[in-house]
Amino acid sequence: MNILISGGTGFVGKHLSNALTEQDHYVYIVTRSPEKHRNTRKTSFISYNHPIEDLPEIQAVINLAGDSLFGYWTKKKKEAIRTSRIDTTQHVIRMMEQMDKKPDVFISGSAVGFYGTSEDLVFTEKTTQPGDNFLAGVVTEWEQTAKQAEKLEIRTVYTRFGVILGKEGALPFMKLPVKMFAGGRIGSGEQWISWIHINDVVGMIQFCLFNDHISGPVNVTAPNPKRNKDFISVLANVLNRPNWIPVPALMIGAVIGEMSILVAKGQYVLPQKAQAYHYAFSYSDLKEALQETER
Repeated sequence: MNILISGGTGFVGKHLSNALTEQDHYVYIVTRSPEKHRNTRKTSFISYNHPIEDLPEIQAVINLAGDSLFGYWTKKKKEAIRTSRIDTTQHVIRMMEQMDKKPDVFISGSAVGFYGTSEDLVFTEKTTQPGDNFLAGVVTEWEQTAKQAEKLEIRTVYTRFGVILGKEGALPFMKLPVKMFAGGRIGSGEQWISWIHINDVVGMIQFCLFNDHISGPVNVTAPNPKRNKDFISVLANVLNRPNWIPVPALMIGAVIGEMSILVAKGQYVLPQKAQAYHYAFSYSDLKEALQETER
């Protein structure tokens, strides 16, 4: 299968590309700077302006591109978070429009931020009402942009990622205070963390890729969300560190501003669709998932 991936040089993209090429698929990675990368036997790096007629028939397109959420959310940063996702998705849609033979499937990256935050609600793919904060607004617009692929009669999937556990992404940020013996729950500790191991992120994307019956939103989260206080407790145990200094939510807000919503608030998200289609999680236990990231 020939697969085109936008955002293939990022955290998730690199893991996914490696998995796909190991299975003998050919991957075309769309990037703003293809000259910075070296093609391999199963991977080619191309620009967003690459002539479509020079590509072979593409069976699947995956869009994972977007500016990092990490950093102080100034007005400029928030605009970069939004426009990088919307503009890239529109670019990819235009590429598919130019293809004589349309791809069978389009998988567009998304996020559980769609649901907003809550300490007591349970969110599944059946939840259609988005939250009312900045991230929920971005994700809603992101998915609506990707929805244009459906007009091209392409099966479209929105992979709503939770907190991804791996050697990159959010986990190193979360581990730092614990490693420095200053770890503890954040705020009340009651906020939910809907986590997922990077191996299951890759596994679930592939599951959606090859399962013709799956379309629409898919929650890419493990089936066992944890409250912040319990997540930090397990993390401290895995790292052999104490878990004894609570961090006031107001302090987090003062230090990192509006981005604090990523750690001081959360949501309980269940992967109902993946479970309905019998996806087999590699890591449904948090301790095992965190231990694997330390290997």
